[in-house]
Amino acid sequence: MKQILGFYFLRMNSLIYKAKLGNKNMKKNLIRIAVILFVIILVWRIIILIKKGGESSKDFGRPPVAVLVDSVRYGPIQEINMFTGTVYPLYQYIVAPKVSGRIIIMKKRIGDWVRRGEIITRIGDAEYQQSVLEAEANLKIARAALSEAVSQLELSRQEFKRVQSLNEKGIASPSELDAATSNYSAQESRSTLARAQVEQREASLKSAKIRLAYTVLAATEPGFIGERFVDEGNLLAPNSPIVSVIGIDTVIIKTTIIERVYGRIRTGQMAEVEVDAFPAKRFYGKVARIAPMLQETSRVAKIEVDVPNDSLFLKPGMFARLRVILEDKKLAQLIPAEALVSRGGENGIFVIESEEKIARYIPVSPGIKTKEKVEILSPKIENMVVTLGQHLLEDGSPVILSAASNNEQKLKTDKE
Repeated sequence: MKQILGFYFLRMNSLIYKAKLGNKNMKKNLIRIAVILFVIILVWRIIILIKKGGESSKDFGRPPVAVLVDSVRYGPIQEINMFTGTVYPLYQYIVAPKVSGRIIIMKKRIGDWVRRGEIITRIGDAEYQQSVLEAEANLKIARAALSEAVSQLELSRQEFKRVQSLNEKGIASPSELDAATSNYSAQESRSTLARAQVEQREASLKSAKIRLAYTVLAATEPGFIGERFVDEGNLLAPNSPIVSVIGIDTVIIKTTIIERVYGRIRTGQMAEVEVDAFPAKRFYGKVARIAPMLQETSRVAKIEVDVPNDSLFLKPGMFARLRVILEDKKLAQLIPAEALVSRGGENGIFVIESEEKIARYIPVSPGIKTKEKVEILSPKIENMVVTLGQHLLEDGSPVILSAASNNEQKLKTDKE
């Protein structure tokens, strides 16, 4: 280009020189000089534009990308894990007889409430009442025998002392003393045996009364009748189940956690519970117990969540979904979840330099993640972040902010 310009300059000088020599063609030469000057200026301008285009081709070689942007916010965020489990009663026990017999009274059915000590079932007790009467009679006989033995022991003791005194005076022979001594010892043994028989009869009477008491079955703890296994008239064997009683004022939700989460679960953590039976309701409890071991085959550990159930909506056997709060931060730097991208295994975001409308890629360290937002631990972000269209961007790409972004930012500003 420089050679071309030099040529035209020489040509112009030559024409000017010839114009000086010949006045006749002066007018034509002036026109030619003007045309040459215009061409020179035009060529110079083209050269400048080509140079500028070469310098900026790296930044503006690609067309601008339309993107949506959003602002960085500061607020609370929670890390929540989802688990599934089953609802269990706080306690459950089976009412069963310890003696055999036929049911004569069955007062409770499924769903009925029972108080502590309230009678649920009676078993026919005629045989057991008769056993009590028999035991009482045997006890009376044993006591009478004991009374007789005590009297005979007292008489033999007196006889022994009398013969012993006479023997000391030389009146009674040694054989008489031996006979009195033997009689006294025998009566003493009979008295001891009579006392033992009385104790045995008393024990038998207590056993008979206990067996009689077993014919009346009452609730040991308050609760609801969960199941009823028999009806009136059924003949029962010992330990045959009659009803089950469950306590559901508080329920236990049992679930399992994997090894990766085990270290982050602690007793006292809050849990939100959902059940299919009441999809619009939420129940809240706390992690109460954590198993001290993981199952070797599945690498999971059991945990139990206690949930107050004053409304009695939660029933044993329900399928439950648990949302346990693993971490709760009151103030964190937050961006929309859509803004986070992964490039080569690295997490980052695109921010917009508002003055130049250029997208810049910034590596970030994310913290807690939810479906809607992500916590950014570092660095501190000052500019707007790209939430849509970032897959088309590179560091330094020009962008066009869509009307939706402008409207959203205007609404947010108005609300603030």
